[in-house]
Amino acid sequence: MFDSNFIQRLEYLSLLSRRMFRGQLLAQKRTMQSGSGIEFADHREYHQGDDLRYLDWNVYARHGDLLLKRFQEEEDLHVYLLLDTSPSMDRSDADECRKLDLARQIAAALAYIALSDLDRVSVLTFDGQIRHVHPLTRGKDHIVTLLRFLGSLQCQGDQTDLKAVASDFVRRTPQTGLAIVISDLFDPAGFEHGLDQLRHARFEPHLIQVHTQQEANPDFLGDTALVDCESRLERQVTVTEQSLTDYKRLFDNFVGAVEDYCRTYGISHTRTTTEVPFDVVLLKMMRAAAVG
Repeated sequence: MFDSNFIQRLEYLSLLSRRMFRGQLLAQKRTMQSGSGIEFADHREYHQGDDLRYLDWNVYARHGDLLLKRFQEEEDLHVYLLLDTSPSMDRSDADECRKLDLARQIAAALAYIALSDLDRVSVLTFDGQIRHVHPLTRGKDHIVTLLRFLGSLQCQGDQTDLKAVASDFVRRTPQTGLAIVISDLFDPAGFEHGLDQLRHARFEPHLIQVHTQQEANPDFLGDTALVDCESRLERQVTVTEQSLTDYKRLFDNFVGAVEDYCRTYGISHTRTTTEVPFDVVLLKMMRAAAVG
C-alpha cells in the first residue's frame, strides 16, 4: 500500500500544503518563542512579515535561501488522527479499495504533512472502543514507523460507538489539538455525541466521512438476506424499487444531517467515496481550508 510512488505523492502534497498554508497544517497559526535556552530544531521557508531576527544568515550567504530557524519551544500543533477500524470499514465495491484502505491512505497523508511541518502526530484506531494507539511523534524521521503501524491495521471488534471512544480519548489526552475523525460514521447511537465531547473538551474536530457508492446508491432487487456486519443481525427482505427509493432518501438525510451539524458548529467536513484517490481527497480538503 505504501510504496515509493505513494511516498512521492505524499511529498507533493506536503509541498503543496506548505505553499497554501505557509507551512502550517490546515491554516493553523503558530508563534515562534524567543528568549534564552531555546534549542534549534529545523528550518522553514521565510514569508513576508516573519521576524528577521530568526533568519539564518549563514544559509543565505552560502546558498541564497531565505530560511527561518525553528526551535523546540515553538508552539507546535498536536494532531490526533482517530481512525475507524470497525467491521463496516471492511466494505468495498467491486474493483475499488476498502473503506479502511482509503482511510489509512488519508491518515498517512495527513500524518506526513504534519510531521513534515514539525507538528506532533498520534494515531488512534477505534470501533466501540479505542483499540490501538501510535503515540505522539514529531519529525519526518518517524514516518516509516507510522506507515508500518497504519499498514498493519485490520478491521475488527464491535459496532462503532463514537461517544464512548471520544470520552476515553478526552480522558487520556491532556493536550488539546486537532482531532481528525476518519470514519463512515455508521454509529447506531449517532455520530453527534462523540463530536460534542471533542468540542466541549476544547479539541478542534475535523471530519472525513468515507463510504462506498453502493452504500449510497444500492442497485440490487429481489429476495435477499441483509446482514449487519457490525451487530451480526440478519434480516430476510424483499428489495423493491420503492424500498430502494426509501433507502436512498434515508441515506441522503443521514448525509445532510452530518453536513448540517458540521456547518452549525464550524467543523470542517469532507465526504468521499472509495473510488476517489486519496490525494484528490486531500487536495479537496486543502482548497476548502484555503477558501475558509
